Amino acid sequence: MWIKQAAVRAATFCLVSGFFLAPSLARAEYPEKPVTLVVPFVAGGPSDKIARDVAESLRKTLGTTVVVENTAGAGGTIGTARVARANPDGYTLLVHHIGLATAPALYKKLGYKNSDLEFLGLINEAPSTLIGKLALPPNNVAELRKFIAANGGKLNLANAGVGSASHLCSLLLQSTLKSDMTFVPYKGTAPAMSDIMGGQVDLMCEQATNSTPQIEAKKVKAYGVTSPQRSTVPALASIPTFSESGLPGFNFTVWHGLYAPKGTPPAVLEKINKALRAALKDPALIKREEALGITVVADDRLSPAGHKRFFDDEVNRWTKVIKDAGIQPE
Repeated sequence: MWIKQAAVRAATFCLVSGFFLAPSLARAEYPEKPVTLVVPFVAGGPSDKIARDVAESLRKTLGTTVVVENTAGAGGTIGTARVARANPDGYTLLVHHIGLATAPALYKKLGYKNSDLEFLGLINEAPSTLIGKLALPPNNVAELRKFIAANGGKLNLANAGVGSASHLCSLLLQSTLKSDMTFVPYKGTAPAMSDIMGGQVDLMCEQATNSTPQIEAKKVKAYGVTSPQRSTVPALASIPTFSESGLPGFNFTVWHGLYAPKGTPPAVLEKINKALRAALKDPALIKREEALGITVVADDRLSPAGHKRFFDDEVNRWTKVIKDAGIQPE
């Protein structure tokens, strides 16, 4: 009898111990299945291209399949909300750009809070370029400033929709020049770029990842790059920065970061951050990014804490720009 009771107690102890140990073992073995990388924008855009490059490098470092899922809509808020509500186990991650920092100032109802996300590290930064239709008379920023001063109300400035990088860059440009150009929103970069090349709209401040091929093919006029230093990309190297052109306060880079749902276990977050750091040292990834004029992050912003500090600074900066532009949250 005593032996039987002892056996029952031992079996019960093993079951209870196994119950409590199982989560720890699962976390230690992360990843055990494919990881989904959510991009809150349509396939084929710059964020999608970047996410797919990162996914490939993460696959090598994590040792598992990394699937890119495009969940577009509402300026990236739908895909972000999907990740914020996902199971915090490290198997659903988010790649988002500067729009994550500006969304609270642009939308009344997001379906999430930025505090619903864990910060895993910044990925990259890319400048934008101010481009114009070929028939536009000015040939440089100095001439363009005079032209805008004389014709501002008649000029239009295309963007890829509210909250897009081109929209944010346009807000900053308009604020810096104190102009009254007309904003023309499109449903994405492709139709906006098409109309710039076709001469239907005058100007657009667009990410170098999208504008470089058109500049290289001489299908648009290029006025300036928005980074503090000139681009090293051959097609952009001859284009001056806005600082060189007399607008030292006009700096704008589009950055991307990696995020996980709040509550993801620290051990998993640490493993993903290490994988991201290794991925951003991948020569193949660096080469692909540099070809598009993108700089891979290699400083303290790669850490979750550094990423969060940078992000909070961007939220403060853009909340002011948006408020000063008189834009009300929709």
